[in-house]
Amino acid sequence: MKNILKWPAIAALSLLFPTYYAAAQQTAAHDMDYYIAHAPFKMPAVTEPKFAGKIFNIKDYGAIGDGQTLNTTAIDKAITACNAAGGGTVLVPPGLWLTGPIEMKSNVNLHTERGTLVTFTTDHTQYPVIDGKTKVLLSGNKLENVAITGEGIFDGGGDTWRPLKKSKASPTLWADMLKAGGVVSKDGSMLWPTKEGMNGEEYLKTLKGKTNLTEKDYLPARDFLRPALASITNSKNVLFDGPTFKNSPQFALNPKGCTNMIIRNVTIFNEYHAQNGDAIDLSSCKNAVVYHCTVHAGDDGICMKSSGGKGDALNDPALKNIIIADCIVYHAHGGFVIGSNTDGGMQNVYVTNCNFVNTDIGIRVKSSRGRGGPVHDIYVDNIYMHDILNEAVLFSTYYEDEKPGEPGQKFEVNAKTPIFKDFYLSHIYGSGAKSAISITGLPEMPVSKLHFSDIVLSADKGVDITEASDIDLKNVKILSPQKNLFTANNAWNISLDNIGFTDKVSTFINVSGEKSKAINITGSNLKSVKEAVKAGAGSSIGVVAVK
Repeated sequence: MKNILKWPAIAALSLLFPTYYAAAQQTAAHDMDYYIAHAPFKMPAVTEPKFAGKIFNIKDYGAIGDGQTLNTTAIDKAITACNAAGGGTVLVPPGLWLTGPIEMKSNVNLHTERGTLVTFTTDHTQYPVIDGKTKVLLSGNKLENVAITGEGIFDGGGDTWRPLKKSKASPTLWADMLKAGGVVSKDGSMLWPTKEGMNGEEYLKTLKGKTNLTEKDYLPARDFLRPALASITNSKNVLFDGPTFKNSPQFALNPKGCTNMIIRNVTIFNEYHAQNGDAIDLSSCKNAVVYHCTVHAGDDGICMKSSGGKGDALNDPALKNIIIADCIVYHAHGGFVIGSNTDGGMQNVYVTNCNFVNTDIGIRVKSSRGRGGPVHDIYVDNIYMHDILNEAVLFSTYYEDEKPGEPGQKFEVNAKTPIFKDFYLSHIYGSGAKSAISITGLPEMPVSKLHFSDIVLSADKGVDITEASDIDLKNVKILSPQKNLFTANNAWNISLDNIGFTDKVSTFINVSGEKSKAINITGSNLKSVKEAVKAGAGSSIGVVAVK
């Protein structure tokens, strides 16, 4: 991975395009209150949990930091004593602390000092299977006032759980993992740490339709049912401040259903090949601020999810009022991600002053039929990206390559149809992407009301807009060697104002599809292009107005 600090590459853009660069100056890092005050929506106050001054050192409860002694019971005793005393801090001092699952309790701050390494045992029998799921390594449910703080490291031992895709591994890594042991799938595409993990999915199919299942029934699939590293659920007043989470079996940090939550100064490190190795996933959370975090992920970097919402997904979304600020995402499938599960609805998300370096996609909004819902009022600004392998900005309603359907096939809109609308993206700067912007909606539900302004992107390809309406780009410069800059297929009410481009462009926009209409180009110098408009199947140049 390249050694790239906070956006040095943008200096090159400043020399080439000084007028666009004027607004691209990296703003200074701020505290949480600043971001709440400057959010583009009314953000409720978010407050830190408070804890009593009592200290409960795990060593006083029998813990031994030698890397050999299993400290599950000792850590649990310290947490239980802290909770019973009305709360305080459970202290994990410097040492190598081997443990099984840790379960948090209300009014407890689990604080790891610098020099502390907590390693979760690779003996999977230490992790019970509850309700068909392997117990999360660091968990807590229905709590109030809970925190994980300090500069310690939590290592999830994920390499003993995760399968490895051959397509993600270098020949050297694949050979090394084969030598280490494990089982290769029949088609040779996947290496599993255990036979039970490889066969787990098929085994679970044999349980379908059965009732009164117990933990014993699920145990043969335990290695397949990989747990998250850290997940606090259905809780209020939650704080993650300072620790590093690495090598997770599945997601690294996955709070679910939490309200009034702060995640700051957290580092996530998962290898690029970590299967489902998401870094920070917020699931159905409200009133949360994530800032000053640095992540390396095997899957999505910082991701918003909403599933199983019980209320009105449009008017009372499961995920609401989220701020993400001053974060750096290195390798990941996406820097900032929405989806793919959005059926609970999302509203009021603000992402600002972040860097995405060497991610597969920069800003990634994804869902599909059957797992979607309304996502609206999303604000993204001051984003700096470099070496993006695919799209700098992607909106896709065909996640996991779902087939669009046969020509003429119609789909009905239902509660799980993805709805992406009212997105505001501004002051976004990126170099080295494969594609600048790609927008793909559904025939029955177009992506709509996307607003792009003050953007500079260098990419191999330009902008593709399919099944979308009410899209406007203003003061946007697309630096692409491709001859065709814009492609619009079944796109309507499109506004392109003051668009900058290179002299390589010969066709400004290629329009197709019977639904394409009301495409307006204004304030853009098209003298250098051979064709301002080219029409394809089902359309004509008359649907585009150049002013």
